[in-house]
Amino acid sequence: MTSEETPDTPPIKVVLITGLSGAGRSTAARVLEDLGYYVVDNLPPALIPNIVDLGAVSARAISKLAIVTDVRSRTFFDRLDDVLKKVEDEGIRPTVVFLDATDDVLVRRYESVRRAHPLQGDGRIVDGIAEERGLLTSVRTAADVYLDTSNRSVHDLRRKLEETFDEDLSGPLKATVMSFGYKYGIPLDADVVFDARFLPNPHWVPELRPLTGQDKSVSDFVLGNDDARLALDQFEALIHTISSGYRREGKRYFTVAIGCTGGKHRSVAIAEEFARRLGSDDIQTRVDHRDVGNE
Repeated sequence: MTSEETPDTPPIKVVLITGLSGAGRSTAARVLEDLGYYVVDNLPPALIPNIVDLGAVSARAISKLAIVTDVRSRTFFDRLDDVLKKVEDEGIRPTVVFLDATDDVLVRRYESVRRAHPLQGDGRIVDGIAEERGLLTSVRTAADVYLDTSNRSVHDLRRKLEETFDEDLSGPLKATVMSFGYKYGIPLDADVVFDARFLPNPHWVPELRPLTGQDKSVSDFVLGNDDARLALDQFEALIHTISSGYRREGKRYFTVAIGCTGGKHRSVAIAEEFARRLGSDDIQTRVDHRDVGNE
């Protein structure tokens, strides 16, 4: 303990931002800066313990530190796992945020700004992306927060990060209940996935087909099924069990994804009802209907 620290001084909060080039690291850094984090960009992993130590002895001049590190660090990057362990051995547990996106989205983003990928060399953008994915495999697996930005706008990413990091640790958990269509892909950042395709499909009822699960007639059709009510009861009990573990492990946010074929009827109605059930003094919920309007 330094002369500036006291036994009551809380440890410095450290967030490590990494992930694929073009997936939104700069946006994430700006969001955390707005939330009061001191942001250090393009820091080689070998120097992370040094900057954390400087923040820890700053007598709360720096209480929240965000570090952006990526493959621009080149040969330093393969030491990241060892560096994180060293920081943890000092009693500080960094939160690792990994930003990802699909290859086609990353290629479009690079082409739109006419920039080369930092690892493509004389090859193509896809070659650089493939090499980068290989380098980041272990970090992606160990990440505390995984965000796929393929279908997120800058505003969506900002909102998700604000929900994740602008929080009172003694306050409620924050849950996003997301409906989606399996034909558009499972959300990669879902913590738990519920498949609603076992329920009768309103798509085959002519008067319900043009509506969505937010309409009462569709909601009544879906939720009036005995199997839907039974499944919701069991799923609710499961999530409350899981959320207790999340709270114990320090995870303050989670995403429940509820899917049906097109993400328009069954998953939407179930998501609305499940968010209503889940919401309480202990869990704050928000609903996101990802694929409504995609048909």
